[in-house]
Formats: sequence, C-alpha cells, structure tokens
Amino acid sequence: MPQLNPSPWFPIMIMSWLTFSLIIQPKILSFTPTNLPTKTTPTTKNNPWPWPWP
Repeated sequence: MPQLNPSPWFPIMIMSWLTFSLIIQPKILSFTPTNLPTKTTPTTKNNPWPWPWP
C-alpha cells in the first residue's frame, strides 16, 4: 500500500507548513483590518404597546 509509505508526502508536508508559517503567515498578519470593532452599547427604550381596548 503506497499511502503508508511516508517518504513521498512527509517532506512535502513539512515544506508546505514551513512555507506557510515563515513566509505567508507574517505577510497576512501584517495587514491592518479596515473595520475595527467599536465598543458601543445600544440603548433601547421599551415602550408599552398601545392596545386599542382598555
């Protein structure tokens, strides 16, 4: 069964993770988000429902 032989795919996996971790990830993390979250609490006022009957 060739899928149990780690020789062909293990170095490829290690190289791809190293490439992602050392090259691609710092470039992605250097971007600043455009929409920063704001800490605002919405104020809601609960009005009673105006029923048409008493």
